[in-house]
Order: sequence, then C-alpha cells, then structure tokens
Amino acid sequence: MEPAWKDRRTSFGSAAEQYHRFRPDYPAAALRWALGDAPLVVLDLGAGTGRLGAVVHALGHQVVAVEPDPGMRAVAELELPGRVREGSAEAIPEVDGAVDAVVVGQAFHWFDRPRALPEIARVLRHPGGVLAMLWNVRDDRVDWLAELTTLTGGEDGISNWPKEPDYEVGPWFEPLVAESFPHEKEMDADTLVGLVASWSKVALHPERDRILARVAELARTHPDLAGRDRFPLPYVTKVYRTVVTGYPPG
Repeated sequence: MEPAWKDRRTSFGSAAEQYHRFRPDYPAAALRWALGDAPLVVLDLGAGTGRLGAVVHALGHQVVAVEPDPGMRAVAELELPGRVREGSAEAIPEVDGAVDAVVVGQAFHWFDRPRALPEIARVLRHPGGVLAMLWNVRDDRVDWLAELTTLTGGEDGISNWPKEPDYEVGPWFEPLVAESFPHEKEMDADTLVGLVASWSKVALHPERDRILARVAELARTHPDLAGRDRFPLPYVTKVYRTVVTGYPPG
C-alpha cells in the first residue's frame, strides 16, 4: 500500500542532504518564462533545500525562501545564506503584498490548497503578482525510464502536477497557463538508486530495500544503461503560471 499523503509530505527532512544531492535543479529558461527578466522580489515557498531558489537568485532576483522542515532549512541556508525563514504555505511569514512573485518547486501537491492559496494571494503584490509552480517530471517516453516507473510501483498515486486545464487555483487568480522545458540530470548507477530512495513513496515503502535493489539491477542490465559510467536522466520541466487578481477576504 502506498504511504499516505500526510506522512509523505513530512518525510523529507530526515534525508535532506541526500535529497539535495540526488534531485535535479530547474532550467533557467523555465524561470525566465515564468518571471520575466526584470529583477523581482521572489518568495520560494516550500523551498526544500533551496534548489529552485538558488536558480532564481542566480537570475538576478531577490529571494526569500520559506520552508517548514528544519532539516531542509539547514541545507537551504547553505544555498541561500540569510534568506531562509521558517514557515509554511498555510502560514506564510510575510506581510500583505510583500513579494512580486511566489515560486513553488516540486511542492504544491503537498500544500493544503484551501488554506495555502489565499495565503499566497495575500502576500503577492497587487495587481500583477505571479504564482509559478514547477515540476520536474521524468520523461517516460524513454524506455528505461518507463521501466523504472513500473518497477517502483507505477505512476505516483499522489498527483504531482496539474493534468487538467481547469486545475483549481481559487477565485483570487487568473486561469493557469502552462509551458514545458526539456531538462536533464547526469547520473550513474549509485545516484540513480539515491534518487529513487529520495522519493517519499519509496522511502516509506515497507519493501524499500527490494525496490532499490531492482533499480540497481536496472542500471546494470538495461541495454540503454549497461556498461555506461554516466548517463543523462531526461526530464520535462512543467511550469504553470498565473497572476493574482485580488486579495482574499479578511
């Protein structure tokens, strides 16, 4: 049985350094599309270990990172020294209209959306504040990645990204617009196993060790990977962008 959402959303901090090492970053082109080129004050919400915020900062924006887990915050502080704050999507430690944009990397599906969306609308500048949600999605059109998905239990039972055009973002935002960007992370057999071990559905699975052994076997034996010291893991970075339209009541 797949671990529950409430358990998975708080499972990352105990392995924050491994998460940071094995997870991919985000393509700069995706952030340019979402945020534009003019410098902004950007809140990285559910910032994790700071991977997304570091890319945003490198593009010239002023970044504030908000993360509830102390283990993840400790690693994020190394990426974004002096810019990391304790808080959550449901209780953002910023005043009304404090930021030009909110970005969320690989985390929006962990938010309590009825509470988080009005909070995000509250802290965004009006009019025109941007909410951008990003997910790195493995490109399962690649044969070995499709096999990896199968041997790790199939497609994740928790929806990681909006799959329908009417994905609900509440009455305070314009309809979502979407774009996709190619991306990849260089791997070897050990880092592939480490990546899969960082997935919450695997980390909490009662047969975790068996699953990871099968991943190692895939890296050794699949025709596309066998005998290769290094190989790219292709992703599609999906970006969903919207603009705030008004303050929530109260």
